[in-house]
Amino acid sequence: MFAELFAVMAPVLAGAGLGFTWIRLGQPYPVEFVTRLVFNIGTPALVIASLSGAEIDAGSFGRTMLATALVIIAMAGLAFLLAWLLKRDWRVLLAPTMYPNTGNMGLPVVLYAFGNAGFVYGITVMVTVSLFQFTVGSVMASRSGRPLRTLLRTPTVYAILIALGLLLTDTELPLWLANSVDLISGFTVPLMLITLGVSLASIKVKNLRSGIGFSLLRIPVAAGVAWGIGYLLGLPPLGHGILVLQMSMPVAVFNYLFAQKARREPEYVASLVFCSTLLSLFYLPVLLAILM
Repeated sequence: MFAELFAVMAPVLAGAGLGFTWIRLGQPYPVEFVTRLVFNIGTPALVIASLSGAEIDAGSFGRTMLATALVIIAMAGLAFLLAWLLKRDWRVLLAPTMYPNTGNMGLPVVLYAFGNAGFVYGITVMVTVSLFQFTVGSVMASRSGRPLRTLLRTPTVYAILIALGLLLTDTELPLWLANSVDLISGFTVPLMLITLGVSLASIKVKNLRSGIGFSLLRIPVAAGVAWGIGYLLGLPPLGHGILVLQMSMPVAVFNYLFAQKARREPEYVASLVFCSTLLSLFYLPVLLAILM
């Protein structure tokens, strides 16, 4: 079992470690360009490549998206309780409580732990979280905004619609297009991991004690809420387990970027990202041992 767990975590550590070391050596890394490349091109290609030929029915896909949305909403409500316990402004803790790192961290773990069959559910959870984060999250960070306009300008939305159309009609992409999409999608997961390491090396961390305290509170709560909602919606066992795993991931790096934009204690949010990611190296193997 240890060998299996190490095989899952090793690629994550290698990719993030590469990015972390690259920055520590003083090498340049275009974070903004890579982020746009991943989310505007790589992620949509990954969604289409993963879902178009996936062995998942539209009902399971829809229930997984619904379950993820309900977990996010439930965690938003619980953010007020966490803010009261930690004596922090709820506006600072709301996004870190709602949005786990289902992309940079979650997708590689799901891929190496559960293979392509589980990766489909991992993608479904990730795109749902991303849709919330880049619409509701963007509005919260800017204090004013147009969520519908943001949604319509998000390429992943159109990728989901295309993938759903292919699923419902049992249609396959032309070989030349399928090969092209598959090739482009291949850079997404490695770049996500490297960018995670770059981000961790770049952020300034303070309040380590508070960051660890937040993580120790959020992780079991998120896992419990995800398990309960997945059970109530009758998710397939594989999808149920991956929902729990994905929603238990550490705090997403984008929460730190949004906190900077909104000027809501970015250094404190950075400590939440750093501490939760550090703790994940210890609790994820335990959670994987249970789910696998």
